[in-house]
Amino acid sequence: MSTPYFSLNVVELTRETDDAVTIHLEHPNRQLIASEAGQFLTLILPCGPGGKKERRAYSLSSTPSEAPRLSVTVKRVTGGLVSNYLLDTVRVGQQLEAMAPLGNFTLKTSPKSARSLVLIGAGSGITPLMSMLKAVLREEPQSHVLLVYGNRNEKSVIFSEQLRQLEAQFTSRFQIEHVYSQPVGPVSAHQHVGRLNRTTLLRILEQRHQFPASQAEYFLCGPEGMMVEAKAALDLLGVPDNRVRRESFVAAAETQETTAAQPNGHGDVSADDDDQIKTRNVTINYEGSEYQFEVTPNQTILEAALDQDIDLPYSCQAGLCTACRGKCLSGKVHLDEREGLSDSEMKQGYVLVCVAHPLTSDVVIEID
Repeated sequence: MSTPYFSLNVVELTRETDDAVTIHLEHPNRQLIASEAGQFLTLILPCGPGGKKERRAYSLSSTPSEAPRLSVTVKRVTGGLVSNYLLDTVRVGQQLEAMAPLGNFTLKTSPKSARSLVLIGAGSGITPLMSMLKAVLREEPQSHVLLVYGNRNEKSVIFSEQLRQLEAQFTSRFQIEHVYSQPVGPVSAHQHVGRLNRTTLLRILEQRHQFPASQAEYFLCGPEGMMVEAKAALDLLGVPDNRVRRESFVAAAETQETTAAQPNGHGDVSADDDDQIKTRNVTINYEGSEYQFEVTPNQTILEAALDQDIDLPYSCQAGLCTACRGKCLSGKVHLDEREGLSDSEMKQGYVLVCVAHPLTSDVVIEID
């Protein structure tokens, strides 16, 4: 099933910090658009050279219960084409093109749940965590949330006022620990100076977390370095891997070791199919049509398709968001990045065409 596209109205803008704004969107008919806490919205904006459309994924800071409103929070990135376009030009009443919400970094609520959540984020990594904590606080009256949030200083805290209000409203169930690398004033209780690293996180969890570490659920979102440090701290506390979920905002800089997706019963390699990245033909099945095209060594399968004006679904182009997920029916591919796929999906032959290169001449991929 293909991902639907929508034109959404900008109904409100909320200034969060000097360089971050929340854009509130609704369907013109106030139609409900399904989403889950933690998912992202892909905006398609005419801000490239000559009005070329660019796509960027922004995590939803709204919750499903806030429907029909969908809200994304955008932080200005120095030299960032899309973030600067949004912060400088978007106005209430404008229409923005978007794909339906996507993403697997999600949290589903249940009124009967009684759990402990630890949310660990830095900078704009707070965005999906904000959606999760609002959903849990309002829909799981027996659950507790601890948010550990790293920023440069007090002025760069996105959702600062909302967080204060939530902490006052849910005082027995919600705790915030702020970590400032360069505070502008004296720190107070529940504020820490330095980087959000393993040592700081261990100290916070040992002092403030009121539940056994191994029994909590952990959601991490932010720069890769922060998440490596956080995972190291959780390993030291004996937290099982299946209790830790993470969302990267930036793909790993280095190409990972070759990952070949080869479903059972397919992918017989002939004498001249030597599992090398070289120019090969690929077949894509999408929305009832079959597309055959050539992929050169310096292209991903998605890039080659877009060069042929084949409009495949995509968003992040970094192997993280799964918007371009497809099933490899035959042949083998190399993935530059597999963060967006679970082990189960890999075993079933799923690939992400935005980071995929054909390794054999019989690659056939069916896109959902």
